[in-house]
Amino acid sequence: MNIRIYHNPACGTSRNTLAMIRNAGIEPEIVDYIKNPISREELKSLIEKAGLRVRDAVRAKGDLYAELGLDNPALSDDELLDAMAANPKLINRPFVVTPDAVRLCRPSEVVLDILPAPQKGPFTKEDGEVVIDAQGKRVTSKGK
Repeated sequence: MNIRIYHNPACGTSRNTLAMIRNAGIEPEIVDYIKNPISREELKSLIEKAGLRVRDAVRAKGDLYAELGLDNPALSDDELLDAMAANPKLINRPFVVTPDAVRLCRPSEVVLDILPAPQKGPFTKEDGEVVIDAQGKRVTSKGK
């Protein structure tokens, strides 16, 4: 099954997403985009296929976002893409590509909507939140 995750191993959301893919019995292609940056063109394509605006794909957490002045609403999509391509930590993550869809999996449970296979067992996120119960049913948290 061709599934690709643009993964940052330092990110809990990315690790949880990868674990849910594996919990479906799928071993995805893992692209560590921090060590192996993706091209600006590929990034633009992922954002478009996910149905996002470029600004929605910029990671606003961290000092770099503020240092580069990326909160400036006057910045164009091209300027934002250039910043993300030059500084991969600015890419919101993880993006997951399946044969049918591309999604920015924030929160990580978004991946469940695009996986072509069901979860094979219970799943609990790193923070202790139960996502899939012992019966294989998706658990929804109150307020989400």
